[in-house]
Formats: sequence, C-alpha cells, structure tokens
Amino acid sequence: MTHSARRMYELLEPICLVTYFADECNEELTALGHRTYWDGYFASRAAPLGRVPAQVVHAAFYSFADGEAARHIPSAWQTIPPEASVAARERGSAASLRRILGEELADSPGLVRAADLTTKAATNAPTAGRVMYAGMRALPVPSDPVARLWHSATMLREHRGDGHVAALVGARIGGTEAHVLSALEQGVYPPELFGRIHHLPKKRLAAVMDGLRERGLVDTEGHFTDAGRETKQRVEALTDELAAPPYDALSPGELDELVTELEPITATLVAAGSR
Repeated sequence: MTHSARRMYELLEPICLVTYFADECNEELTALGHRTYWDGYFASRAAPLGRVPAQVVHAAFYSFADGEAARHIPSAWQTIPPEASVAARERGSAASLRRILGEELADSPGLVRAADLTTKAATNAPTAGRVMYAGMRALPVPSDPVARLWHSATMLREHRGDGHVAALVGARIGGTEAHVLSALEQGVYPPELFGRIHHLPKKRLAAVMDGLRERGLVDTEGHFTDAGRETKQRVEALTDELAAPPYDALSPGELDELVTELEPITATLVAAGSR
C-alpha cells in the first residue's frame, strides 16, 4: 500500500494544483474581495478549520515562516465569511479542471468513476491526528463529478499533508528546513533561492542553513550530506506509509480501476502544467 500511496499522490496532485496554478480560483477569490493571492489562499484553505486564530493556522499548515499566517488571518475573514471563501475555491478549481480537461474528458464516464472511487477512499480514513483532513471531511461532498473529484483529491492531499507534518516533526525538521531539503532534492542550488522561501530575510535563511549544518544535514557549501539525503528519504518513506490508510477502503480491483481512470486525466493536466 505504500507504493500505491505514492502512485496515488502522483496521480492526484495535478488535480489539486489547479487551485494554486490556474487563474479561475484566484479570480473567484478576488471577486469576493480578497486583496491578494495569499489572502485568498490562507482564507480558503484554512476555512474548514473555522475561525481559528493565526497561531492555529500556522501550526496546521506548518511549512510557513513565523508571522506569515498572521499577515492574512484573521483579517482575511473580517469582511468575507470563511464559508464563502471555501465555496469560491471549489467553484474556481472545478472550472479550471473543466477548461483544461475539455468537455469530452470532463463529462466522461471514466471521470465519474474516478470521482466516485476517489471519494470512497477520501471519506473512509481515520481522522485522528489529521487536523486539515478532518476539516475537509466536515465539508459537504459536491454532487457535480468534476467538483467531487477535485474535492476528494484535495481531502486526500490534506490527509497526506497531515502525515507529512507528523513525519517532519518526528525527524525534528522545521517548516523552513523542510523547504531547504525539498529544494536540494529538486536540484535547486543554492536552496535559499527556492520559491517558497526566497522572500524570507537573509538573516533568517542563514540561521536555518547554519542549523542544518550543525546537524550534519548539509555541508559547508549548502549541499546535501549523506545524512541529509537519508533523512529526506526517510521522511518521504514515512509520509507514503502514513498516506496509505484511505486506500484500504478500495479493493485491489477498485484501486487498479482508479489508477486506469485517472491516468488520462492526470496526463492532460500535467501537459497543461495544471494551468
């Protein structure tokens, strides 16, 4: 199942990425009154948790630097109800999928079956210790197949993300440190140029790199050490293991069927860059 969890991540992630890469979601959130992309991001992704303070959003999201959540929460909700942001995110994401996939694929029996099986997996995993996943599980599942596929894929993404946070905490890897290790894994050098952290103050980034050097995870030049590469691989392996439970709800035949139905959907989205 660990192998299956990795394969399902590869197939489902391009579906989720339209929320962040394509225009429709941001346009819907802007139309609500969110001033910036990040206002809409924090407001719509955190909304399933309810009107929690920035400290809770920071803890649940994990990977953002100190103070970043507080720049958007709770101010992003002061004039726009969280429920409206969630609905706008769903509308925009479903619209992106329909545009990219085209009518033939978006309205196909294969997509309907993929949505049904993804939803079966996404709604049958334990919520214990899965804060973001539990928040998504509390939302109604859309009836429209395209929206349902996006919604359930996003539930599984948050389930995997909760497990990834647990793996990082267990390895004593902080959010910014995790981005450095991901950058090195992707071949980004120096890792401080990575898109998720390049905007942080240089002093803050230098402190993160110094901490990783002291632990022997990067060398003096900022490259992976053997210990750093092994730590990253261990975190990813545990993430896959913790992401497997939802797929226990599917029979081996259903899992094979889901992979088959998702492959053309994912291939189309990958070719378009989920944009």
